[in-house]
Amino acid sequence: QVQLVESGGGLVQPGGSLRLSCAASGFALSSKWMYWVRQAPNKELEFVSIIKLDGTTTYVDSVKGRFSISRDNAKNTLFLQMNSLKLEDTALYYCARDCSIVTWPAIQCAYRGQGTQVTVSS
Repeated sequence: QVQLVESGGGLVQPGGSLRLSCAASGFALSSKWMYWVRQAPNKELEFVSIIKLDGTTTYVDSVKGRFSISRDNAKNTLFLQMNSLKLEDTALYYCARDCSIVTWPAIQCAYRGQGTQVTVSS
């Protein structure tokens, strides 16, 4: 049974940092393209980042240079390091797998966790 459990969200001031974690079970992270996606209030689910099987990463333009996706295969855990956070980064963040782009950057995913809330506010 596929299970994804996110943690690490919170309230942070603009310019601050957070590190999100996603513990996976029921499958090996290393065998799947893994995503971070987010949903702000009244907005569609949005692509944030992907890490492919060979470790190649891609980011939505709005987070390039600020966010970094990584994984620890031994711990079967996915991470998202978020630096220089902005007000517009406020959203519920999910790790996900088996995703497809609807209309860039809107995305749909077959599996995602319960999410972790990131709130950027002064």
